[in-house]
Amino acid sequence: MSNREFVDFSTVRDLLLDARERRGELSYEQKVALFHAEWAASENRGGIKTSPETFASLFGSLAENEKLNQHPEVCAKIAELMPMKVEDVRVIVASKRIAMDTDEIEDIITKVRQHVL
Repeated sequence: MSNREFVDFSTVRDLLLDARERRGELSYEQKVALFHAEWAASENRGGIKTSPETFASLFGSLAENEKLNQHPEVCAKIAELMPMKVEDVRVIVASKRIAMDTDEIEDIITKVRQHVL
């Protein structure tokens, strides 16, 4: 597997804001990406405002899970979306066909709550 770095929407927002400050303007595509990143990192999407620190901390905690550590993209998705319901976690882990029972999923939700509340 390639060595990829996963970032959250708040990091994308911060990088684009920094680019706009340095360059004075952004391309149309960058403006659209900034608009989306600002929305996605705000409380308007899911009720929880995100931060790069929270994402990194939660991502690291999720990567310690035996079943998730082979799927960093799933850890990143959970850390970004911060699901609070069993059904929401099931949808995310099902994308990679990761079999988890309800207790394992509730453990993930507990980790999410510890990092965001």
